Amino acid sequence: MKTACVLVPSAQHAYPGHPEGPERFSLLGDWHLKPYSAALAWLEPVKAHPADLLTVHSQEMIHSLEQACRTGAGVIDPAPTYVTAGSFEAALTAAGGTLECTRAVLESRAGNAFAIVRPPGHHAEPGRSMGFCLFNNVALAARAALQHGLQKLFIVDFDVHHGNGTQAAFWNEPRVAYFSTHQEGLYPGSGQMEEAPEARGRLVNLPLPPRAGQAAFALIAREVLPRLVERFQPEMMFVSAGFDAHWDDPLAEGGLSSAGYFRLAERLVGLAQEACRGRIVFVLEGGYHPAHLATGVGAVLGALTGSPSTARPHDPSPYPEPDIRPRVDQLLQYHHFI
Repeated sequence: MKTACVLVPSAQHAYPGHPEGPERFSLLGDWHLKPYSAALAWLEPVKAHPADLLTVHSQEMIHSLEQACRTGAGVIDPAPTYVTAGSFEAALTAAGGTLECTRAVLESRAGNAFAIVRPPGHHAEPGRSMGFCLFNNVALAARAALQHGLQKLFIVDFDVHHGNGTQAAFWNEPRVAYFSTHQEGLYPGSGQMEEAPEARGRLVNLPLPPRAGQAAFALIAREVLPRLVERFQPEMMFVSAGFDAHWDDPLAEGGLSSAGYFRLAERLVGLAQEACRGRIVFVLEGGYHPAHLATGVGAVLGALTGSPSTARPHDPSPYPEPDIRPRVDQLLQYHHFI
């Protein structure tokens, strides 16, 4: 089966000088020239319905966001998160496109999927938009999978910022496991290792030092992710794919390269093949350098379609990488994986 894709650039959601703007997608395109082009099935995005939104967000939050957008362009939180007159429709389409990808996989119309959408979503909590995020796209997708009848889902978040909104959405949901890697000390300040003691082994956070880099993520892919999958036995996987962990991203210092993204995505795809018949949906989150977002998207699509030639191994980080072995051991012990 093919890889389902949806593209939602949301040109109407733009604010002068803000890093989360349509220019993030400026180097995406020429899909027919890509080595994986024949393996992609492009879906038409449709807007999410109110009933879809209510599976994650409160009615008050939805109404408040809609009203803020109607007033025109403005900043709604200190992140800063902005809205414009077109932002509500943009957020509905980003959420709806993500749901379309998810349903294509659930209904066996595609083997896996990538929702290449903006605005992003993983900071949006059930009761508020925040952190450049309006609706929580990946949380809505996971809820749709639960409504479809699945009983165990695994969400992996490799954005450089902690996905506080996704964690909040599933804090009391035993059917959903969540694992986040994120640079410590960054917005929104959540995601400490011992943050959810009542959900050990299910809500798993690994804060990383700046410029953690290739070796760190290779260690995570080798020793942490397989244990989580084996313990939880998911029927489907979702990935909040933030390309702001690239070493050259202007907002952070994650240390990854495009080749590192490919290897991480390839490992996640492999785990999905082993555990849940290949059912995995990637959802775009951050990434604020257009060139590195484009190569990151290409790396993920290469992994999803089995086209390794799309990885870009010539952009390694020039910075030394810290040893995170003690931190990984601490994580495995805290969550009783060893």
